[in-house]
Amino acid sequence: MPVGLIPVLVVPGETPEATIDSTFQIRRLEALSAERTVLPPDPALAFLDALLEDYGDEWLTKAMFHYRWAYEADIRKASRILPLWQRVNVTDERVAPFNKMIAERQIGRLGVVGSNETTGAVIEASYRRLLALLDAHLQDQPYLFGGRPAAADFAWFGQLTQLAQFDPTPAALATEEAPRVYAWIEIAEDLSGLPVAESDWTERDAFPDTLRALLGEVGRVYAPFLLGNAAALESGADRVECEIDGRPWIQKPFPYQGKCLAWLREQYAGLGPDDRAVVDGWLDGSGCEQLF
Repeated sequence: MPVGLIPVLVVPGETPEATIDSTFQIRRLEALSAERTVLPPDPALAFLDALLEDYGDEWLTKAMFHYRWAYEADIRKASRILPLWQRVNVTDERVAPFNKMIAERQIGRLGVVGSNETTGAVIEASYRRLLALLDAHLQDQPYLFGGRPAAADFAWFGQLTQLAQFDPTPAALATEEAPRVYAWIEIAEDLSGLPVAESDWTERDAFPDTLRALLGEVGRVYAPFLLGNAAALESGADRVECEIDGRPWIQKPFPYQGKCLAWLREQYAGLGPDDRAVVDGWLDGSGCEQLF
């Protein structure tokens, strides 16, 4: 078991392999069977999918972790329910120590993901903007890149199942401010019967303004964090200190997110000249262009 905190996907074989990173799990599964691919065939669109997937995996998790362990009602619900996901046939007396242990451990890890008194307001403002922007996008098309889900949809879905439906504080915001997002999560829970066609993907010349607005949110918050984190890792600093959305951001450096930036830059560098020009046009003015 590589990491005890994260659900794993076991890949069968002569020696079964436990994997934990959803980004690489998806690409591995795609190599095994691409009949219903979640990776756009257009290289430019595939790059944007990777960028938005990374935002979902690495930035939205900050909001999920923050809301769950920064508010009393959310702490109470999570600490009482999460241990029972492992086993329900247990007495209150036996599960009580696990309630306390999980709450203490996770609250103690808030700083690891970047939630603290300085950054909390940035995280919460970003979450509420995302709800509004995604709700607006879903008025015109059912998924991020058209009529079928991409990897980024599932990355966002994973975080939003908790933010918009499980944890009381962010869920109340989603219900009130973004009803389409709430409904979208329930729809995305099982897409096994969804009919898909190659024509369902967004066309290059029909790039929606609502998707540009979502890229603007990524550039507004996640891009400056990635750059600040990379600078701290390169200099050996013991904390990230940068400005996000006009406010200070301070947290410990996160080595994995340094790798995420390197992988995105590697994929960008691998684009052909025509595809890169298309991507540059989509990113221009979003704030994401500073990453590349």
